[in-house]
Amino acid sequence: MRGQKTGVADLPLHSGEVPRWLFQRMALLAREITAIIVMEFGTAEFLRRLSDPFWFQAFGCVLGFDWHSSGLTTTTCGALKEGLKNLGDELGLFVAGGKGGTSRRTPEEILARGELISADPAGLVYASRMAAKVDNTALQDGYQIYHHTFVFDREGNWCVIQQGMNPANRYARRYHWLGEKVKSFVCEPHNAVCCDLVTEPLNLVAAESEEARRMNALLACEKPEKLIKELNLLKSLSLPPRHHILLEDISPNRLYSVFLKTYEHQPQDFVALLEMEGVGPKTIRALTLIAELLYGTPVSYRDPVRFSFAHGGKDGHPYRVDRRTYDQSIEILSDAVRKAKLGQREKLEALKRLSRYALRGD
Repeated sequence: MRGQKTGVADLPLHSGEVPRWLFQRMALLAREITAIIVMEFGTAEFLRRLSDPFWFQAFGCVLGFDWHSSGLTTTTCGALKEGLKNLGDELGLFVAGGKGGTSRRTPEEILARGELISADPAGLVYASRMAAKVDNTALQDGYQIYHHTFVFDREGNWCVIQQGMNPANRYARRYHWLGEKVKSFVCEPHNAVCCDLVTEPLNLVAAESEEARRMNALLACEKPEKLIKELNLLKSLSLPPRHHILLEDISPNRLYSVFLKTYEHQPQDFVALLEMEGVGPKTIRALTLIAELLYGTPVSYRDPVRFSFAHGGKDGHPYRVDRRTYDQSIEILSDAVRKAKLGQREKLEALKRLSRYALRGD
């Protein structure tokens, strides 16, 4: 199973929780919107939309979140998971993972649906784990992943929505993955990136880092004694003050056991190296530092950045949520779905016409 990262969004961190009455409505509205899209366009199309950071942001705003609130990601995903809890089997669409400790249950939640899907669930588990590993280890941008939601269908199509936090600048960065396009997890997985803050990360998934990826894998096959010796020598060098790969938090002796493991396994390429348990950001930074400073191997520090309120926001911006209007929206969509299942598509067709009129500006 392979996937494509299709977007990154930077969001300021905000405090506060979603009131229960609003979350319950978010789950209901998310369910009805999802059901209509799946009914009209199929599950694969819904996954494509979730993987678009702009569509996802609008989706969260429709559910009742402020456009710039970091809680939009976790709560929208949570509402989607709750809304599809009893409808997933019927739609053929499933949601696994979530925030904090819930994210670590993603593999077992995927495997629990194994009998309901035609694809190999082990491949989906692999995709989930690699998406998190890449954004924590191969792209070191200062954002620690704390939220991971994996959405998949019966055919094995999938997308990932995950978010990292940077307490220093009080921003959260969201990562989107789509499982139908990418050829590699580790080379230019981004298709569209939307963010406000540009950093200078260690970017080993950039195209220009191809040689660095190759050299990382080669160095990982060296005897650990040699690598530790090189790192200790580097610590005695006078490096430029703005050198991107810092030695401050790298302890050569503590990396010995990891290097011993990579030496024993002899990873054939960067993907195999990244897959190894115990190989984290510090291991990759150490190998990249040796490759760059001793062998002149180039590495990228390019941030992968390229370039609606409907019911109000939970913090009261631009106005407070109108519960009556919200409930009416849920009922209209729910009624449209029920009638469409019975062959009565008048309401769905009316919603389509409204959409066309809005786009034309009539």
